[in-house]
Amino acid sequence: MEVYVASAPGKVLITGGYLVLDRPNAGLVLSTNARFYAIVKPLYDEIKPDSWAWSWTDVKLTSPQLSRESMYKLSLKQLTLQPISSSESRNPFVEQAVQYAVAAAHAKFNENKKDALHKLLLQGLDITILGCNDFYSYRNHIEAKGLPLTPDTLAALPPFASITFNAEESNGENCKPEVAKTGLGSSAAMTAAVVAALLHYLGVVDLSSLQSLGNKESVDLDTVHMIAQTAHCIAQGKVGSGFDVSSAVYGSQRYVRFSPHVISSAQVAIEGMPLQDIIVDILNGKWDHEITQFSLPPLMTLLLGEPGTGGSSTPSMVGAVKKWQKLNPQNSLETWKKLSEANSILEKQFNLLSKLAEEQWDVYKHVIDSCSRLKAEKWLELAKEPKDEAVVKALSGARRAMLSIRHYMWLMGEAAGVPIEPETQTRLLDATMGMEGVLLAGVPGAGGFDAVFAVTLGESKHNLTKAWSSLNVLALLVGEDPRGVSLESADPRTQEITSKVSSIHIK
Repeated sequence: MEVYVASAPGKVLITGGYLVLDRPNAGLVLSTNARFYAIVKPLYDEIKPDSWAWSWTDVKLTSPQLSRESMYKLSLKQLTLQPISSSESRNPFVEQAVQYAVAAAHAKFNENKKDALHKLLLQGLDITILGCNDFYSYRNHIEAKGLPLTPDTLAALPPFASITFNAEESNGENCKPEVAKTGLGSSAAMTAAVVAALLHYLGVVDLSSLQSLGNKESVDLDTVHMIAQTAHCIAQGKVGSGFDVSSAVYGSQRYVRFSPHVISSAQVAIEGMPLQDIIVDILNGKWDHEITQFSLPPLMTLLLGEPGTGGSSTPSMVGAVKKWQKLNPQNSLETWKKLSEANSILEKQFNLLSKLAEEQWDVYKHVIDSCSRLKAEKWLELAKEPKDEAVVKALSGARRAMLSIRHYMWLMGEAAGVPIEPETQTRLLDATMGMEGVLLAGVPGAGGFDAVFAVTLGESKHNLTKAWSSLNVLALLVGEDPRGVSLESADPRTQEITSKVSSIHIK
């Protein structure tokens, strides 16, 4: 029995919070090593003799981390899913991903291929979804057990750990598991992984060629992106900026959003337009998003910290900022213009640092290594020679740009009456940026209390994780991985077991 596994990464939006909602503003988004996996295989080994008369086929969706299994019937005519298990265990993102991926196969195939597709679907679909631990917050769990708030404690958790540990109240009564998230875009990564795995399994795209491609220009990736964006928008009930789905598909990038009308036919689908017609509109639509190659320069590390000060709701914060824009168009336009300029400066400095690393590696490495052991105010003392000076100036320019970004994000929060960079985060970020080897720090995405990020130089990451731990901040095991959607060679659970066994042998 053939089993296909695809994965897609979580994200951190380091610049472009709020701005990225409107064209032509750009956001810099880093994809991470935290990945969602979708495992797809036939539900039945063979087609049953009476299946020629079937108008429905079976779909099983399993989420081991939530101890959930859902069964559906997929209409082979309408291509819609009907749940046959309790509604509590339903996952709208996966449901839409399945419907739109199957519809895309129907839309793209000729009659011969449709026959093969029909036979494949008659064997049913068995889909399993797994998310890396980094997508979920284990902070309360760690504190309740009295364990230290360190990355080592997180690393000791079993891979793809259960997230139902708070499903039981202290009085022993079951309640709905409250799954705290770390803000890495789990729904977008999950949707992209399911769409990619299904499109590959059904023969719509060939993801195996991506491994050697190594770039973001691929018709197959574009197909995965269009279907994943649409499924995600329909599942969440609104058309967002789409940067989370885009980075889940293409990896780290500079992103400018698509015009929302490209998904309008899917939005009005509720009015009875057949799914096959909607999907043709989506695939032939004028997708005008802009994706440019971007990732952190060499010898720089992305670090994410969880302060544990309670979460904030992104939709309500976005709503408050939009309201402020309407009430104060002049002020808001001025703030957005300055914020956009600061974002552009940071992007230019990062690109310059990548260029300097490429052209003068030894000089670049020497400066980064030296700066990693010093606080930022001492960096300029290293610029004794012109060749060193270019690297130090670019580093200092990146820091200044980040401080400007933080300032204008804070101003926007104050004006809109929402905590984009709350006082507790400001103190933490100032302390972080004052540490040795820290290039910059900020609140990712829409801001709030959820998380902070830092970019460190050389080996200074380890000192920062210790410092954060003393400030009651849990450093997550997340780093940048610029890859987007990938076809995996095996079920990640067996790979984790293999790597754990080999590490035992080494010891």
